[in-house]
Order: sequence, then structure tokens, then C-alpha cells
Amino acid sequence: MSIVSAVVLCTLVGAVGAIILVAASKFMAVEEDPRIEEVAGCLAGANCGGCGYAGCADYAKAVVMDGVPCDKCAPGGPKAAAAIAKIMGGEASAVEKKAVVQCQGNTEHCKPSYDYKGIQTCAAAAALYGGPKTCSFACIGLGDCTKVCKFDAIHIVDGVAKVDKDKCTGCGACANTCPKKVIMIDAAGPRKPVVMCSNKDKGAVANKVCTTSCIACGMCERTCKFDAIHVVDGVARVDYDKCKGCGMCAQKCPKKIILFPLKDDPYPPKPVVKPAAPAAAKPAAPAAPAEKPETKAE
Repeated sequence: MSIVSAVVLCTLVGAVGAIILVAASKFMAVEEDPRIEEVAGCLAGANCGGCGYAGCADYAKAVVMDGVPCDKCAPGGPKAAAAIAKIMGGEASAVEKKAVVQCQGNTEHCKPSYDYKGIQTCAAAAALYGGPKTCSFACIGLGDCTKVCKFDAIHIVDGVAKVDKDKCTGCGACANTCPKKVIMIDAAGPRKPVVMCSNKDKGAVANKVCTTSCIACGMCERTCKFDAIHVVDGVARVDYDKCKGCGMCAQKCPKKIILFPLKDDPYPPKPVVKPAAPAAAKPAAPAAPAEKPETKAE
């Protein structure tokens, strides 16, 4: 067989193989649901991973194919959730999620237990005696959370992480990286209180290591009329499904650590003092009976 014949034969075989592959790809192709692209277009495009997926494209696919909730894109917020819900034929929550640091152990309230000179990360410091603060549950304050935040929404202030609620998208990156797990993603909104402490020690010990610790006294639990706050593992925690946001627990807390961190004024509302009812007027004394006129003797 000549070289030309061999080349022609190889070309023909290749062409036939290509035709077969193209036909097979079209026959076996799985069409992508057009809603995936529509959902992806509603997302913020930050690829922050706060939704729990590798990126926006993966989350969009999970929403359409697996029925994942449509409100997991924190940077997109309620607007994105509503748009996705419309595509999917459902409804979305209008509450914005925000990060809240459940610790107030700054340099005034929680002193260092030793001078830490190691690697300047919270993760490294936490591995050494639980961290350099007297409260082993406190925010370490070396800024691992600030490094992972893509929105410049959390900073270390006086040794404790503080959230800028105007910038925070609630993506959860800071909460996921915190070795002490003192950062919660609050979906209850500004009308609900938060216990700003994570110390699980007994009351006397907690009070000794930090002056702003929950002492598990149970006053909040006894005060709540809605069974919405309980002391769990030595620290009070709010059940937001039951909480009405009345603020009574915050008013009664002797340590003043139950706050409304997402409000402009985070402090609890002042107790409502009902005015005393006016004293009832005393009934008038009955009139004395009129004297009968004396009759003249005849």
C-alpha cells in the first residue's frame, strides 16, 4: 500500500469517527435547565463561598437541581433571594443576615493571662492554653476573621472583633474561620436581642475571668413570658423562633450583656412604667337628717 493510500484511509477513518462522535454527543447530550443561568444572573458574583458551595455557578445549579433554599446568597441579600424565588416559583425571607460577635472581652473587661509571642493568628494562639486571655472562650483578637472578609466588614477594636453592620453581608466567612466560634450569623434582624457572651464556665468562674460574662443566673429565663431564652451549657441563648423581641430579658439581665447589636441603639429599651391609677374619690358623707320644728305647747 502506498503512502498516499494510507493517508487517504486514515483520513476517511478519522472523518467517520468524528461524525460518529458528533452524532453521539448530540444524541446523548443533556440539556441544562435554563433556570440555572437565570438564577446565576441574580447572584452577587462574589464567589465568597458563604452559601456553602464552591462558587455562584455551583450554588445556582444546586438551587435549580436540588431545591436548595434561594436565600443563601448573603452578598445579594433579600433582593437576590426574592429574584431567585420568583424564578423558582416560591417565596424568600426579607430578613438580612448579619454577623454578630458574641463577646465583649476587650482589654478593659478581660485581661491577658500571659504574653503571647507566637504566630499572630487566632488559630495558632487558640492551640496554646486556649488562647492568651483569661477567658478561654473569648475572642482572641488576632484578626483571622478580618483576613477572610471580602467586604471589609469586620475589624479588631481593642482586642475584640467588631462588625460593621452596614458593610456586612452575612456571608459567614468570619464565623467559619473563628476558632472560638464566637461569631454568629444573625438572621433574626435588629428587633431581636443577642446574648453577647460565649463563656460556658460556672457563674463565679466566668465573672472572675471577664466582667462582661454571662453568669448563668437564669434571671432572663425566669423573666421571659414566651419560653424564648434558656441557660444552655452555662450561658444564656435565645430561641429566635419563640422570641418576640420585647426586651424584658435584656432589661432584667444583671450583667447587661443582652443587647440589640443590629439596632442603631443596641441597648435594651427602658422598662415601661405604668402611671399609678388616680386615687378614687371618697364618697361624700351622708347628710344629717333635718331637725323637726318644735311644736308649741297649747
